[in-house]
Amino acid sequence: MFTYLKRFQIFYTWSVVFLMVSMIGVACTTTTVSPTPTQPSALTVMTHDSFAASESVIAAFESQTQVKVQFLKAGDVGSALNKAILAKGNPLADVFYGVDNTFLSRALAEDLFEAYASPLLQEIPDIFQLDAQNRMLPVDYGDVCLNYDKAYFAEQGIQPPRNLDDLLKPEYKSLLVVQNAALSSPGLAFLLATIGVYGEDGYLDYWRKLVENDVKVVNDWETAYYTEFSVHGGTRPIVVSYSSSPPAEVIFAETPIDEPPTGVVTEGKSCFRQIEFVGILKGSKNRSLAEKWIDFMLGQAFQEDLPLQMFVFPVNPNAKLPEEFSRFVVIPAETAHVEPQAIERNRENWIRAWTEVVLR
Repeated sequence: MFTYLKRFQIFYTWSVVFLMVSMIGVACTTTTVSPTPTQPSALTVMTHDSFAASESVIAAFESQTQVKVQFLKAGDVGSALNKAILAKGNPLADVFYGVDNTFLSRALAEDLFEAYASPLLQEIPDIFQLDAQNRMLPVDYGDVCLNYDKAYFAEQGIQPPRNLDDLLKPEYKSLLVVQNAALSSPGLAFLLATIGVYGEDGYLDYWRKLVENDVKVVNDWETAYYTEFSVHGGTRPIVVSYSSSPPAEVIFAETPIDEPPTGVVTEGKSCFRQIEFVGILKGSKNRSLAEKWIDFMLGQAFQEDLPLQMFVFPVNPNAKLPEEFSRFVVIPAETAHVEPQAIERNRENWIRAWTEVVLR
């Protein structure tokens, strides 16, 4: 009996030892093959609806980083910014592109963005860098200007307008179409141009005189340019558009043309410059990738893609303009200027006063 019990104890002891060794082995094996953290599979970039970029350019970034870029188009810049504000702390995206200098102060006041001093900033002129803390970095710019129908003025034997003052003359009555400043980005930019030229004390008087000269107001740029503008079958030979519209007319002409049918009014600070920015949204879980995306947007490949995608100018002077763009584009010597802080303080009041004078 003793021998039997002794043998059982020895057998039991070795069984326990074997089981413990096996468990340790399994634990070690499990530890060895545990997965290591991997890079996120996607980066989300929130933009306004007008954003565009070549597939090949986006693919180059995705190939470099092994990450898929997802674009979240969220309406015009005002609507997109409102959505970003509502999602503050739990952002809908990692990066936001498209805030311009008319909304810059509001975006910064809402504390939506993390600072990032991209090394590419050293290549970009200071005139475009409006946020000293680098929460919003400049990407591109465009000038909102009056465009006119060359053929109309040649046929009528009238000189095209040279500045904002000319629009008040009798010969330009019923010739101008503009966008609603409360609904349209170029409409707001043109309102700001008049504030920059005539000041807060004089811009409403200017608009009263435009109303007397039968200015027409429509809701958006598409209606103004493609419905009301005489170049496209409308009755108004002067329209608020962009200094880059003439090259677009050549590039997208159904029948090839050698020069644009439109001209641009640039004298007397009659244009307003819009600068668009990009920033990393606070709460992004992909900070490192977001930085790489911003560097990519400021780099030469993306910057050179901008003109023929969105018909804006690159802020990086190392980027070369396409020949068909640079040949016909018009760059104003001076543009109207209104401080972003003044725009933020007064935007709604200016629009409200403009609405009372122009639309009521």
